Amino acid sequence: MADIVIRGGTVVDGTGAAPVEADVAIADGRITEVGRVVACGREEIDARGRIVSPGFVDIHTHYDGQAVWDSHLAPSAWHGVTTAVMGNCGVGFAPCRAADRDKLIELMEGVEDIPGPILHEGLDWRWETFPEYLDALDAKPRDIDICALLPHGAVRVHVMGERGLALENANQGDIAAMRAITAEALRAGAFGVSTSRTISHRTLKGDPTPTLRAQEEELRGLAEGLRDAGGGLLELVSDWNTPDPATEFAIVRRVVQATGQRVLFSLTARHDRTEAWKELLAMSDAAAAEGLPIRPVFPPRPIGILLGLQGSQNPFSGCASYKSIAHLAAPQRAEAMRDPALRARILSEDRVTGSNFPLITRLSFERMFPFGDPPDYAPPKEASIAAIAAREGRSAEEVAYDLLVADDGAGFIFAPLTNFHDYTLSASAECLRHPNAIAGLSDGGAHVGFISDGSFPTFLLAYWARDAKEQVFALPEIVRRLTSDTARAAGLADRGVLRAGMKADVNVFDMASLGLDAPRMVADLPAGGRRLLQRPRGYVATIVAGQVTYRDGTATGALPGRLVRRAA
Repeated sequence: MADIVIRGGTVVDGTGAAPVEADVAIADGRITEVGRVVACGREEIDARGRIVSPGFVDIHTHYDGQAVWDSHLAPSAWHGVTTAVMGNCGVGFAPCRAADRDKLIELMEGVEDIPGPILHEGLDWRWETFPEYLDALDAKPRDIDICALLPHGAVRVHVMGERGLALENANQGDIAAMRAITAEALRAGAFGVSTSRTISHRTLKGDPTPTLRAQEEELRGLAEGLRDAGGGLLELVSDWNTPDPATEFAIVRRVVQATGQRVLFSLTARHDRTEAWKELLAMSDAAAAEGLPIRPVFPPRPIGILLGLQGSQNPFSGCASYKSIAHLAAPQRAEAMRDPALRARILSEDRVTGSNFPLITRLSFERMFPFGDPPDYAPPKEASIAAIAAREGRSAEEVAYDLLVADDGAGFIFAPLTNFHDYTLSASAECLRHPNAIAGLSDGGAHVGFISDGSFPTFLLAYWARDAKEQVFALPEIVRRLTSDTARAAGLADRGVLRAGMKADVNVFDMASLGLDAPRMVADLPAGGRRLLQRPRGYVATIVAGQVTYRDGTATGALPGRLVRRAA
């Protein structure tokens, strides 16, 4: 008798192969049979008319803090993710001396929009070294598996102290110490090391991330640490403008050529540099053709900010008169903002100079849209706030203001920052046509007050395999992008494919009803912290290590997820 038999589903096995109608048997946390299963299961799941796929592997998340205090890694766990790789973008909480804890919290607070009070209350700091941090993670059961990357920012502060924060160049002794810490982390189970080279990553005070100007020799030292421990992953995010994409990419190529280590980098189509992403895509394809393991990770839809009175940002957050009422609850703020005198003052004030939001200058009313329910992630140009204002003979600021105060401040304005320069999702479609590109960048666990992209896996399936205006892709290929492709990119060989002997991480979902609800603000974080969460529709069951963790979107209470340590 099997533990679970999934009966009569359409099996999309994660390899890209054509779907087949089959049963899937599971015992002792492993898949034992795919085909016509004669054995009975202690639990049987009727999957007729449903898709049966491997569990999804999300390689770009930020659950570094949440994984310490929470056994349920929502929102990713709701969206079919059974394994998440965290510690991306060079930010995290280990290694860390007691005296540096506030520094790392300030960095995470600014870069990933996780408020400091949440982190101060939620983190118990039972560690100093990265191996000790892994042990702390290992002690807590969860609803999904997690893999950890070593954050370069924490390493740099640990090794260089104030010199690292001041962006000084690392000396030979610094680099040797970073190399040793990287090797130690890999031997303890880390899957790699992450770094950031973008000016968008700043502390809440506005200070840049410590890794911003790390020299090529320092990056190579990290990669050599990976090689010392048998190999791993170097994940990076960059502006690609020092001074241009080709020059920056050449640094990455030389590091890979010298060390043989794998690199994943974030690739987005910025609206102010509409050709750079194409250059990077072509350069990574060329590198892959030469056998250099350099792969871009791209978002399947615009990375968009949700601006609203419920969230941490809105178009008027920097105005002095708005700041005077910012402490009020959203409904009370909306009521106050309806006062004609206050409305006039806020609309007359400078929105940018007083803002603490580093991306404020990249927001424009030409790419801000009313955000509805169901949410529309590819709205037409004529639906923009600027277009509405032109039609109605009002200023764009007035239109945005009125949208914010409507419905007692419960609504949102959608402001795409990347991958929407031509008001279509053509950039994401182009990346999907490149087998070397990886679908990801969900940032699950981060940007809790203004971005809700943990729903990327559900969107990837529902839009690109069913609803896309640009091009509908075959379902087996989209499932492959969510499963075996990301698993192999992370360095996981035991999951991502429905095959006998593989880890029993499985999703059962109804393709016809798969979709997304509108995000909502929920106060469920430590210290009463609030975050945006977005529920999916259409998931029948999610199975992790042979146990049903979610049934019809509701947690079962099973917590089979664990820290996955990189194999030596």
